[in-house]
Amino acid sequence: MEYECIRAYKPEEYHGVGAIQIARPQVRNALSLRTMEEIVDACENFDRDPTVGCIVIHGDEHAFAAGADIREMSDASTVVMLARDQFARWERLRAIKKPLVAAVSGYALGGGCELAMLCDIIVASDTAQFGQPEINIGVMPGAGGTQRLTRAVGKSLAMELVLTGSMISAHRAYERGLVARVVPVEYYLDEAFAIAEEIASKAPIAARLAKESVNKAFSMPLEQGLEFERKNFYLLFSTDDQKEGMAAFLEKRTPTWKGQ
Repeated sequence: MEYECIRAYKPEEYHGVGAIQIARPQVRNALSLRTMEEIVDACENFDRDPTVGCIVIHGDEHAFAAGADIREMSDASTVVMLARDQFARWERLRAIKKPLVAAVSGYALGGGCELAMLCDIIVASDTAQFGQPEINIGVMPGAGGTQRLTRAVGKSLAMELVLTGSMISAHRAYERGLVARVVPVEYYLDEAFAIAEEIASKAPIAARLAKESVNKAFSMPLEQGLEFERKNFYLLFSTDDQKEGMAAFLEKRTPTWKGQ
């Protein structure tokens, strides 16, 4: 499809990285239905692309995404919202197999915060602000905000953010485990690309199964999660990449991955 709301590209200086920029600066990158459809479509294309090992989603310096596009919802009824099934797009995004990195600067609010949390790693600029302000317009988070935020920062802080609509800074988000790194604003995108390139340099099947296993920690009891992890660990011994990786380690050379 042709994109109107995003830009999908491969940064030339970073090998194995696919990038998606939310490009609606006039509305602080608000996540309209079309914007989400385009993000999902681009992610699915990169997921099928054998030259891409990791995907970065970003906005601009001023906003990652300042929330959903309220104009599309302000007059909607319950029946309309159910029929629209807008969160089906989010489930497709959750099914992406390759690691996702969110590069966040400026506002990541409402759906923007939820999109960042749906990614596997968040890199934030020191100007980033996170929040779930839906309570201020008479609703609540609907794309995972009450669930992922609580798992990331704990009940008390999640309750504060969801019930007051307040925001937290990048540094506080880092202290509470919501983001992985905080860097000066002029470096945040390169930092995200560098992490993505490093991930893309690893064995792709191992990266996929490792991502699956970490995510299961949020939906399984410990005993079941450990069993899932072990099965994925053993499964990797049927791959060519496992043989190549261990041989390269013993021979003190760089491995060449085939994704097989």
